[in-house]
Amino acid sequence: MSETARILIIDDDEAVRKTISKALQKAGYKVDTAENGTEALKKTQANFYNLALIDIRLPDMEGTKLLTAMKETRPKMAKIILTGYPALKNAIEAVNKGADSYLTKPVKMNELVKVVKEQLRKQREEKHFNERKVAEYVETRVRELEEEPPP
Repeated sequence: MSETARILIIDDDEAVRKTISKALQKAGYKVDTAENGTEALKKTQANFYNLALIDIRLPDMEGTKLLTAMKETRPKMAKIILTGYPALKNAIEAVNKGADSYLTKPVKMNELVKVVKEQLRKQREEKHFNERKVAEYVETRVRELEEEPPP
């Protein structure tokens, strides 16, 4: 990874935020935290994050509502839902609203780091694919313009 990925952890439980922060910092990531959805939205509007870990139950809004809002403001940011209330309905709703992954608490830190790495890898691959497509288009268009007879 050429630059260090930035991760935002959104959870109202300070112990959870600290534990996940330590694990992700140890894995080499830059980490920021928010304890509610409003704070998270302000931070994502002011800063760039590659990935957000979102608790499904926040004091000021549901994590799925935050997920939808973040999808509108930061569509390329990977989003992982964390929940202590695992249910198929929650998982389906989270994925339908744009979650890239879904983990249940208590989450094993090695599993969390593995999922984060995987999401960041997918994000990088998509970015490189899009950059290649733009470059191919520009090259093709330049050739077409060069081959056109003058008016």
